[in-house]
Amino acid sequence: MFIISILAFLTYRNYNNRVYDWDMPGYLGSMFTTEFPDSPDKVRELTYSSIKKEAPVEQYNNLIGIKPSATTRQYFAKNTQSFTEQLPYFQIKIGYILVITFFYKLGFSPPMSVLFIGLISYFISGLLIFYILKILFPEKYILTVLLTSGIMLMPTVTFMSGESTPDMLIFLFILIFAIGLIKKWSQWSMFLLLVAMTFIRPDYITFALTYLGAIFLFDYCTEKKIRVALMLQGIVIFSMYLFIMKFYNYPGWVDLFYDSFIERRPIISAKTAHVSLSTYLQVIYNKIIVFKKVTLSVLIITGAIFWMSKEAWVRMVSVLFLVNVYIKFFFFPQSADLRLFFPFIFPLFIMILYVVSRKYNNVKLSGIV
Repeated sequence: MFIISILAFLTYRNYNNRVYDWDMPGYLGSMFTTEFPDSPDKVRELTYSSIKKEAPVEQYNNLIGIKPSATTRQYFAKNTQSFTEQLPYFQIKIGYILVITFFYKLGFSPPMSVLFIGLISYFISGLLIFYILKILFPEKYILTVLLTSGIMLMPTVTFMSGESTPDMLIFLFILIFAIGLIKKWSQWSMFLLLVAMTFIRPDYITFALTYLGAIFLFDYCTEKKIRVALMLQGIVIFSMYLFIMKFYNYPGWVDLFYDSFIERRPIISAKTAHVSLSTYLQVIYNKIIVFKKVTLSVLIITGAIFWMSKEAWVRMVSVLFLVNVYIKFFFFPQSADLRLFFPFIFPLFIMILYVVSRKYNNVKLSGIV
């Protein structure tokens, strides 16, 4: 009850600091498009008018771009073609759009339907972190409360809870995934979690496939078993990913990279995106310098895990999450936005706590079945 009270207070605090940001129109536009597929003008008008009713004036003005330099935002707010062509970047996150729609149908306002997902995911994530820590450190009530409170007060976590993105929801699923590893859930249960994560954020296809590949190789190297089921699961998830990309006419990685790191096109169809290898490498070079603190942190954590534990399973899981930090970075090197990488960084922290718990509590985590 004490930790629930703390989490309730922190969630309320995050609610009071909620942000009506750049991504909200995209997700609301995606939701309204399913309701009014043949009325793009109405979709754009509903999107911005619903946000205007709730957002603080300063945030709304920033959203629509009142500054002369914010040309792209002005196009999105006033030009239906510009706004509609941006929607595939958001529509592919089908699971997230469905949850937004669910809360909207329950009676939440459109903007709050988006924001409430982050807030409720934040609260539940706190409970899951407390649960994980209780598994790793049984009977250490003060320690688990302090660690849980400290984690939930981290700037990145509180930031994710108030943003109009699926990152807090994905973080919740990563925590459930970690519990599945700890509790040795069946491989099909883990597969369903991977499907859900890919359904919410299709870019998590890389995590799903690397996890399945790691388990396949681990089983083959340790037991000389070829798990055909893992291959079938990978095919199913990859097929689902391709279908989502095709169904929503997703522009593609080159377009995303170009719009994110080179030039945000007000009207996508008006200019072809082109990213040369030298341009890509220059962006990576500039971004990886900013990423040095994350690099140092994850390498230290992984090195500590390898130093303290000789267990092959622990090392494999740690490398899996470490590799996914950099897979994410090289596909989308938004190094200043830690929320994109945090769902992969935090499990490394869980792994080092697990290693410590093995030394002091004899917690048994024997493998992935």
